[in-house]
Amino acid sequence: MAGLVWSHVGLNCVDQKTTEEFYTRYFGFSRARVVDLGESKIVFLRKGDAYLELFAAGTEPARPAHDDGPQAPGRMRHLAFQTDSVDAFLASLGDTAEVTLGPLDFDDFICGWRTVWVRDPDGVIVEVSQGYEDDRSHEGSHDKDGA
Repeated sequence: MAGLVWSHVGLNCVDQKTTEEFYTRYFGFSRARVVDLGESKIVFLRKGDAYLELFAAGTEPARPAHDDGPQAPGRMRHLAFQTDSVDAFLASLGDTAEVTLGPLDFDDFICGWRTVWVRDPDGVIVEVSQGYEDDRSHEGSHDKDGA
């Protein structure tokens, strides 16, 4: 659709400050705007054209996510980021976040593709990969199921 661009993901946070610090320190986001709603606020973080919108939730996640994220329909599975080195990312992260899966190597699909999944302060699963590349043989084509 002409003029349609991806905007943001809204995250419910137990502690907006902790979540903001996590995504600014380890993922390079910076504060773009704060909307004061009186008793609460919405914090917008930006990295390039990507935004995270942080809402105060005040409760723990209903069901903790595991592995690469929830598999139930209607729930976001995980956020995903690319890096030059999964090992360097994990070293910088230290024990700040729990690794829920990996690191796993996917050399059978793409030489050098490696991924790890971690849990953010609110329980959201975050995937961090290195070496992923699109398969150019699929450009401009879709299968009959729309994938």
